[in-house]
Amino acid sequence: MRKKLGTEDHLVVRALRTTQGNGVAVYSFFVPGADLLRIAEISRVHRDHDGVLQGFQRKDIRNHVQSIVEFLDQGPVLFPNAIILAISPRAHFRQSRGTKPDGDAEAAEAGTLYVPVPGDGSKAAWIVDGQQRSIALARAKDKSFPVPVVAFASEELSVHREQFILVNKARPLPSRLINELLPEVAPTLPRDLAPRRVPSELCNLLNVAPESPFRGLIRRPSDDANEAVVTDTALIKAIKNSIGSPLGALAPYKATSTQGADVTAMYRLLVTFWTAVREVFPEAWGRPSTESRLMHSAGIEAMGFLMDRIMARGSAEADTYSYIVDALTRIAPHCRWTDGRWSDIGRNWNDIQSVGRDIRQLSDQLARLDHAHAFARVA
Repeated sequence: MRKKLGTEDHLVVRALRTTQGNGVAVYSFFVPGADLLRIAEISRVHRDHDGVLQGFQRKDIRNHVQSIVEFLDQGPVLFPNAIILAISPRAHFRQSRGTKPDGDAEAAEAGTLYVPVPGDGSKAAWIVDGQQRSIALARAKDKSFPVPVVAFASEELSVHREQFILVNKARPLPSRLINELLPEVAPTLPRDLAPRRVPSELCNLLNVAPESPFRGLIRRPSDDANEAVVTDTALIKAIKNSIGSPLGALAPYKATSTQGADVTAMYRLLVTFWTAVREVFPEAWGRPSTESRLMHSAGIEAMGFLMDRIMARGSAEADTYSYIVDALTRIAPHCRWTDGRWSDIGRNWNDIQSVGRDIRQLSDQLARLDHAHAFARVA
């Protein structure tokens, strides 16, 4: 039911309250399905005009939503899946009076929860898990269908994102979306997700920093930029490979048991290398992968391995940028990014695909070229 408290309307529900973490209030209650989108917002992942990541939810999947609507509209159905909300601490809980029953587990307390419904159209809750179901429930014929809800009190977007990732970790959530969200959440992540955080943070920096050769060229789930030509997963994988390899160019800067990763040093090295790549292969840079295999996932990963080789030979005293340009210039006449045929592997330039075999072939070809021409004089 609705009730006015002070100057704001409130949705009033019977609820259970407990606490988790550092005293975070967690509520459990039921609401009519049609009320979910009246009190809760779907925070879509996107970037604002300043390039700052906003939101966390993927776009709704039309076919999935429609299938849920059809299920709900077929008659009496059982649909006990709980929606998870982050709810504003402005929500007010009033504990019920009276004695508790004998044998009560004392894990929660019963009462009434008052959820603000601001008159300006803003929302006091955010859907963390269940956006497709919430949309479907709003469209279903039975607007009074009771839906279980679990809500935790927090207005911190980083907390919402962290819970979103953890809830969806075992489900087919797009890995690209997880990768983009990871740098924006607190570092208390499961072990299998934590190593992905630094590569994704570097990918974000490379896509937005003015001095980056990749600025605006990386496709991320939050943008629909027409000029973006590089898939973020390819660049993230190339960065992960370099960090994880003992001979990787980025490996000296990875986190240890006593200190964190030197992301700044990694970023500078990546900008230096890829700026040199842009200079040596200008005709292949910034073009769609259908026109340039340098911008293709296979090309990005293969060039990542070449970066490790070139940097392993470099001298600390040398001009790093000039050294990389020289190394790439030596092999440039033999590379076939936009036309022709890679002679040693017998593949046309556009036959190279983003599969393990092709990436290994291209990586090996670049390594052979680098080895053969490493000490040749550059005209």
